[in-house]
Amino acid sequence: MSIIFFGTPQFAVPSLDRLIYYQEDVRLVVTQPDKVGGRGHRVIAPPVKEFAEKRKLTVVQPEDIKNPDFLKTLKDIAPEFIVVVAYGKILPPEILKIPEKGCINVHASLLPRYRGAAPVQWAIINGERETGVTTMLMDEGLDTGPILLQKKEPILMEDTSLTLSERLSQKGADLLIQTIKALRRGDITPRPQTGKPTFAPPLKKSDGLIDWNLTAIEIFNRIRGLQPWPGAYTYFRNKVLKIIKVDIEDGSGEPGRVVYKDKANLLVATREGLIRVLELQLEGKRAMDIKAFLQGTGKDIKVGESLGRVQDN
Repeated sequence: MSIIFFGTPQFAVPSLDRLIYYQEDVRLVVTQPDKVGGRGHRVIAPPVKEFAEKRKLTVVQPEDIKNPDFLKTLKDIAPEFIVVVAYGKILPPEILKIPEKGCINVHASLLPRYRGAAPVQWAIINGERETGVTTMLMDEGLDTGPILLQKKEPILMEDTSLTLSERLSQKGADLLIQTIKALRRGDITPRPQTGKPTFAPPLKKSDGLIDWNLTAIEIFNRIRGLQPWPGAYTYFRNKVLKIIKVDIEDGSGEPGRVVYKDKANLLVATREGLIRVLELQLEGKRAMDIKAFLQGTGKDIKVGESLGRVQDN
């Protein structure tokens, strides 16, 4: 029986890879259209497209997934399953009813917690100690379908959204294969989601602006969760200063002000505790460790100086 795969980012690649490894008949791969961006406005293909084409799979990139010709293509395949992993659009009812045994979604949270587009990022931002992956049968809602299987995963203090996403993508791929096998055997019963849902809306660039009136641990979590995009940032003398890596320490001071500085250390006060900056990137510069910054552009930064758009030192 055949499978149609919907997916776009790197998170979806291990699931597609696992389907191929287990010799599933992936008849069609559906991914988002290429984007134009970066230096030189080059065309950027989705990771799923690049992977699928290397494996000689048929790839389509519809602008409109309700297009009659596209829908006919799906219907003509008459798939056993449609598998959806971080595709990026909500599938309409016309697609959900096409596969013989349903649409399976791999979602990077323990549903009903963190429904939405950015579950990994928001779990870290909110200071969760545990998350996981869920396979579910899709319905017309946003991550509201009945649960098939779930697998837990701890969130480590050193995790960023990149490292956690990589682990969850592998666990999700394994869970997908388990789910398909269990559905074929008939020994899995979809169960409704229970408990109060929480949500993980898409990130905006403005989410990256550091509020120094938060606590040090809250800022620490935001910096980890907001990598690689939009990234956590503040302002240094009216230039954007992206904060890439930090640690937290005890101490106090006026939020946003530098409370300690030497040739290799920079500590900034928050509402509760201090942020020790370890790696950063000033607008127009490369990313660097704090020692390089303090020996270069930031060598004359002063204790008492405020990080923010308006300098008031």
